[in-house]
Amino acid sequence: MLAYTYVEKGKFALLEKEKPRLLHPQDAIVKVTMGSICSSDLHIKHGAVPRAVPGITVGHEMVGVVEEIGEAVTAVRPGDRVTVNVETYCGECFFCRKGFVNNCQSPHGGWALGCRIDGGQAEYVRVPLANQGLNKIPENVSDVQALLTGDVLATGFWAARISEITMDDTVLIIGAGPTGLCTLLCVMLHQPKKIIICESDPLRRAFVQKHYPQVLLCTPEDAEAFVMENSDHGGADVVLEVAGGKDTFQLAWQCARPNAIVTVVALYEEEQILPLPRMYGKNLIFKTGGVDGCDCDEILQLIAEGKIDTTPLITHTYHLKDIDAAYALFEGRKDGVIKVAIVP
Repeated sequence: MLAYTYVEKGKFALLEKEKPRLLHPQDAIVKVTMGSICSSDLHIKHGAVPRAVPGITVGHEMVGVVEEIGEAVTAVRPGDRVTVNVETYCGECFFCRKGFVNNCQSPHGGWALGCRIDGGQAEYVRVPLANQGLNKIPENVSDVQALLTGDVLATGFWAARISEITMDDTVLIIGAGPTGLCTLLCVMLHQPKKIIICESDPLRRAFVQKHYPQVLLCTPEDAEAFVMENSDHGGADVVLEVAGGKDTFQLAWQCARPNAIVTVVALYEEEQILPLPRMYGKNLIFKTGGVDGCDCDEILQLIAEGKIDTTPLITHTYHLKDIDAAYALFEGRKDGVIKVAIVP
């Protein structure tokens, strides 16, 4: 089968590999019907994910059809249409029981697919701990509607959930890339008083203006003044930093009011500095870390009910054989690209 492979730092290649097979009783083999490119794939390519193993097939955001299951898999059956969770988790350890599945203590736990084991930018993928890692797609939900559920949409849902948003809040989202827009959709479920998006790319600002005209827009250069002008208490009540740019972490805390919640879900390629002397007295609450992707069933139900629609974000679609061109487009952020889908 064809599989897009992390060869070495700076190099991915489309290679022929053997079709995966069951290795453990909790495994499932999924025939991939649609996948996508994620910014985390680019972080692997750039060498910013030390855990990533050269030789693995990349890709951790996909949907497909279950082809084969191990004897311990009970949650899905062959023929089921499924989303694949970005994380693998046992559901039984200390962290899983508390809902912190990103910190699963299983040797297979955490972000494994497309990082430490073969992922889904391929024709087939082996999913370990499949009882937790696969979610059945409702009959009235298409593959493209479900595609982002297991990763970027789960990230946005989790970020909004832990940010304790109320209907009186002004919420600032830094970044209008795929994660930022999925975060926006999930923040909107909480119906805050105002939502502001800070984005430097004019094409992405235009996308937000077209699809979500109720959202206020600013650029990083005018963000602090804009947020102060459009908030009630000297800054945003909640800030969600999803951009991961050079200065976006600093911008996040600077735009927050005293005692605000600053939720950081961005994956940075460089270390960030916490300037405590300048922050002193703001009494900020920081929430950070990787997504806890344990809400996928709820997300799929919200999609089925028409309360979340990520289909406008899929701006380009490529066949697997043309994946090099898809990556070039995504990495270059040309032609108004938001999210690139890959089909076998």
